[in-house]
Amino acid sequence: MAENNKSNLVNQEQTLDIEHVKRRLDMLDQRLDNIDSMVTAVAERIMNQPITLNITCPYCGKNIEITIIGSEKPTA
Repeated sequence: MAENNKSNLVNQEQTLDIEHVKRRLDMLDQRLDNIDSMVTAVAERIMNQPITLNITCPYCGKNIEITIIGSEKPTA
């Protein structure tokens, strides 16, 4: 009887651990989907219009301008 209760307790703990892992994997999947959406939005913007980055060199103080230009390919 004591062994039966002990095995039931172990099974419940394993089930809880599995559910916890499933929840964590679902959260990770959702975060990756959000990152994918942001990267896609940035890539689409780059393809539609130029993006300019203005950076100041920390050593010499000169301004550096980087422009990223894309050309949107027509879709069928």
